[in-house]
Amino acid sequence: MALIERVKNILLKPKAEWPVIDKETADTAGLFTGYIIPLAAIGPVAGAIGMSMIGIMGMRMSLGITLVHAAVSYGLALAMVYVMALIINALAATFGGRQNLNQALKVMTYSMTAAWVTGIFSLIPLLGILGLLGAVYSLYLLYLGLPVLMKAPPEKALAYTIVVIICGIVISVIIGWASSLMLVGSMPQTAMPQLR
Repeated sequence: MALIERVKNILLKPKAEWPVIDKETADTAGLFTGYIIPLAAIGPVAGAIGMSMIGIMGMRMSLGITLVHAAVSYGLALAMVYVMALIINALAATFGGRQNLNQALKVMTYSMTAAWVTGIFSLIPLLGILGLLGAVYSLYLLYLGLPVLMKAPPEKALAYTIVVIICGIVISVIIGWASSLMLVGSMPQTAMPQLR
């Protein structure tokens, strides 16, 4: 299925789209090259442009620093998709589902659609907070997708989703911390505040 058509379907009619996704065969390379890589780039690219061209409260960052930050954030986001798929797969049996790493990767990939697409708001840094709406909708997409693709009983879908979200929060904090360290490490010493 074409990228734009899939994005539209998963965002606008997810209950109908998850069963379609369930029947599709997709490999890791195909999911990454055809869906994850282009969509996950939206936020980091928009953020780099927004912070270097517009900035926040009159403070702009250099293009070099924002590009380094965007590259690190992008690489960590790609890794997070796969790590979260491993977690979804590992938890499947606990919640009465069937382990299948390919299906877990599909759940993670397509549930992230809303968060990735709303990354476009980072073009105007003050609107970046609207990306949270996409993140919340992505959690709903995850909740809908887990029972369909991982075959977890519907009554266990909420608990399964909550545990996956908690794991995702922990990983996001670690990724945010690592990304911040990279950003601070890439800043010239003259740009950092001096402690006296």
